[in-house]
Amino acid sequence: MTNHDEPTAVRPLTLAWANRHLETGERIVRTEALHGGITAEMRRLTIGTRDGGTRDLVLRTFVDPFYVGHAEDWLNRETGALTLLAGSGVPAPGLVAVDPTAAQCEYPSLLMTHLAGRAVLDDEGVEARVPALARQLVAIHALRPAVRPREYVALTTADTVVTPKGADAAVWAAAIDVIRRPAPPYEGRFLHRDFHPGNVLFDMPPAHPAGARITGVVDWAGASWGPADLDVAHCSTNLALLHGPAWGQRFAEAYEEAGGVLAAAASERLYWRVRDGLAFSEELRLVARSWREAGRAELTTRAVEERLDAYVTALMDAALA
Repeated sequence: MTNHDEPTAVRPLTLAWANRHLETGERIVRTEALHGGITAEMRRLTIGTRDGGTRDLVLRTFVDPFYVGHAEDWLNRETGALTLLAGSGVPAPGLVAVDPTAAQCEYPSLLMTHLAGRAVLDDEGVEARVPALARQLVAIHALRPAVRPREYVALTTADTVVTPKGADAAVWAAAIDVIRRPAPPYEGRFLHRDFHPGNVLFDMPPAHPAGARITGVVDWAGASWGPADLDVAHCSTNLALLHGPAWGQRFAEAYEEAGGVLAAAASERLYWRVRDGLAFSEELRLVARSWREAGRAELTTRAVEERLDAYVTALMDAALA
């Protein structure tokens, strides 16, 4: 879903800043709000070029007071990631400009190139997209940056988990006990840290959804160094909530089929998958709202809550089998 706005919908100082980073003779002719994100406002900027054509850029702006405090860190990490990814073969946006402290803009902002394709959250074609997502994540984890990004941060604790209404209290208590343990040892990898279908763009041939190919991976603000299992767990949870719990399990299999390496011990894999699943319990309302805005109207907070409960239960059942 998109909204069309006049260029003035971008705040004046930010608009002037963006204009300063255009080519000579170019101007912003239209802006378009992009929905589906949670932490920042996203807009597509259509640029009128000197030859009479157009090109697009994307503007990310942190305006919510809750997230503005994190914006400098996130934008610096995204800047580092986009710089690293240039020429890597991973289809990521190109960095145009960044103002992480709002020195020139009203709010912390980043300007980047626009990638073709779109995020696809529909159930139709998921069986073809899951292997493509897995292959792309394996390629990201294969990168060996000369300078590592900062170590991953896991914010969820055993005390902040929100047990869904109607869930089996004993199952959730057992799951919470899993993340009371120290994190398992791991071999570090370059992580996207928010890899999921909403941050992956596909070129979708209308008549052949199974032939979809990935054209871009966006939102690198969480780029970190940590276990591959953590990225896999995050995408798995998203797939479980979008398409049903079985798809969460299927993604980990697809990742290994694509050549990815996960923790050897089942208990270690369980730790990362449960940790990510429980993290979603704290933000289900926001997640469900972003998916509804992106076109999945049936994904109410309660529907997503029920899927999360089913997924966590499936993880714990598998651990006991």
